[in-house]
Amino acid sequence: MDAAVIQKTILIVDDDAKNRAHLSLLLKAEGYRTFEVQTGEAALQWATTEKPDLILLDAMMPGMDGFQVAAELKAADATRAIPIIMVTSLSGRESRLAALQSGVEEFLTKPVDRAELWVRVRNLLRLKEYSDFLANYNHTLEVQVRERTEQLVESQFDTLYTILRAAEFRDEETGAHIRRISHYCKHLAGQLGMPQDFVETIYHASPLHDIGKIGVPDMVLLKPGRLDSVEWESMKSHSELGARILGSGRSTSPYTRMGAAIAQNHHEKWDGSGYPGRLAGEAIPLEARIMAICDVYDALRSVRPYKLAFTHEQAFSLIVEGDERTHPSHFDPAVLAAFTRCADVFNDIYQSHTD
Repeated sequence: MDAAVIQKTILIVDDDAKNRAHLSLLLKAEGYRTFEVQTGEAALQWATTEKPDLILLDAMMPGMDGFQVAAELKAADATRAIPIIMVTSLSGRESRLAALQSGVEEFLTKPVDRAELWVRVRNLLRLKEYSDFLANYNHTLEVQVRERTEQLVESQFDTLYTILRAAEFRDEETGAHIRRISHYCKHLAGQLGMPQDFVETIYHASPLHDIGKIGVPDMVLLKPGRLDSVEWESMKSHSELGARILGSGRSTSPYTRMGAAIAQNHHEKWDGSGYPGRLAGEAIPLEARIMAICDVYDALRSVRPYKLAFTHEQAFSLIVEGDERTHPSHFDPAVLAAFTRCADVFNDIYQSHTD
């Protein structure tokens, strides 16, 4: 059995001793180390001091219920990154939405299926490994940016792109998408007359925009048809999850700091109709306004399970003229004007970076 799996620690939170024992037995069979607590208050204390790799959390408990526990864990810096699977007999839409809003990453319905438990635990532990890797990588990168040359910085970013490609391969996007986004954003920022340090930072930070998708369940991310309301809420969570992975405003690195702002806000729209915060106008960070139009252009040019790739001319027309889903009012007018001036360069970038 893999030694890395044996070392993983899972906290089981349930007021029913039989349920705890059953889950513990299933997880130990796969080589995980388990600890059990029976109250939400005990879970908060144990998670804060011991830092488990994952938490299985019962929804309905006396005192603090699972929704309250999850919300407090996700609000605290010390426990925010710990993935949570909520175990519940509740199946209604309202309950699932409440769980998503409290910050849980996955659900398991009682009685728990052994195979489903193992798959969901394994996937979320992989997400935790990605998050931990990025946290360590960011710290190392901040030191190197201060002390070493631009050439060394570029070589370190190659490692980051490898991790980004691993995340992108979970959905319909590709490694070439990452490269194109960098070049689109860099060129558009230059067209807007931004300082050179901003231009270079957005070149490196923009590929981080969808890193939060590694936390979206496969059944949502890979679904070929239209998402229902609960699935759409789960999909939208990738923006805030990406910002949390990148440390949001806590990082001292300009790359991860801008990357977090882009991840959080690149689906906001100039007219206030976007998500997650329904920000409007200049309340949206400029780097996210630049990213928004670049992301839409590349999505239009690319094949998706629900559509064929559009030509450059079709994508340009949809952005500047609009249709039932995309409208010019979604974009910063200054950014849209700059895109219009340099749209041919976008086409050249797309043609030059394909898988």
